[in-house]
Amino acid sequence: MSSRHMNRPAASVACSSKRPAALVVCSSSRRRRKIADAAAAAAAATRDSSSWASLHEDLVSLIGWRVLAGDLRDYIRFRAVCPHWRSSTTCPRGRGIVDPRFHPRRWMLFPEGHGLYPGHGKLGGYVHFFNLSTGAFVRVRLPFFRDHCVLDSVDGILLLQRDQDTAIRLLHPFTGDIAEFPPLETLLPHVDPWLRGNKWNYLRSICAACISVGADGVVKVMMSLPGNRNFIFATSGDQQWRISSWRCGPSCVPLPFQGKFYMLHHPEDNSEPEVFQVDPPPPPPQQEDMNLGTPSLPPAKFIAKCPASTEICPPLYDLVECNSEILVMTLRASVTPGIAFPSPSTIISHIFTCCFREYWNKGQIIFHGNWKQWRVKRKWRHGG
Repeated sequence: MSSRHMNRPAASVACSSKRPAALVVCSSSRRRRKIADAAAAAAAATRDSSSWASLHEDLVSLIGWRVLAGDLRDYIRFRAVCPHWRSSTTCPRGRGIVDPRFHPRRWMLFPEGHGLYPGHGKLGGYVHFFNLSTGAFVRVRLPFFRDHCVLDSVDGILLLQRDQDTAIRLLHPFTGDIAEFPPLETLLPHVDPWLRGNKWNYLRSICAACISVGADGVVKVMMSLPGNRNFIFATSGDQQWRISSWRCGPSCVPLPFQGKFYMLHHPEDNSEPEVFQVDPPPPPPQQEDMNLGTPSLPPAKFIAKCPASTEICPPLYDLVECNSEILVMTLRASVTPGIAFPSPSTIISHIFTCCFREYWNKGQIIFHGNWKQWRVKRKWRHGG
């Protein structure tokens, strides 16, 4: 050994030899503390989760219904918290249409713009839905649009037409549930002669539609078509659409609300408009009452009269839905604010397009110079 190493102070050697051991001890101590902290956090999480999981199933079910009253997607997330919560609440799949509580009321199929209609190849089978209350978006894969086109949306339920046979189908976009209805072609004998040249444009241009579910779980659909003052209706499983035996006023545009139609009637003497309600068709007759015949649509019934106006130029009236209520809105001719739509389009123009089905279902935006006719499968979708 060299003299340089032999003359090294003993204290220096001892210090250098002990430092690695101290570092090892400190490192081991920190690891033990981290493990202990992680175990304590896991134990606390287990205690918290077990306390939530130990809630009585009736209480979990009650909370679930409260969550569902707000939004269906929140309810789905609620059920995904733990197996106990999932088993204690009702699964929406299989009940998405027959149970109105599961209807996605505030969700609307979002028009993509640029002609990207549902089923367009560039979308890869996906479509977007937009929540009108929260502003949330969700992306859903729906393969039905390969051979279906959407004609309307009722409480978030999509009203589809199958291309090959014009059959009408209701689709719940989040559960995949389907209800089958008769083909539109069964209405051809009822088309007025002066509309025969453009019959499909008449049948596929739906003014309004509403969905109701009877106590027996039978789903019913009522629709109003342009150029016809009768209503058409059918129940799930029917073979053909039926026509109401009575006609509404020439200027009545029905408002769908909670499975019923509401409309304004303007008397011929120019008195105050009246509000009428159209109920869904009654259940089919039982076997012992078959002599009563096929159920018909009940006549519209009077429920309210608009207040009298003392103005020289009486206002125009209309019905609107606001916060789960029906309001009578007055429109005065002297106040006609315009709506400007900047280019490129904003979220407002996309939402406003949802009110115009002839643009909405083709992935186009209103007032942006779009072509509002189908560019594909025109044989099956013309007029829709």
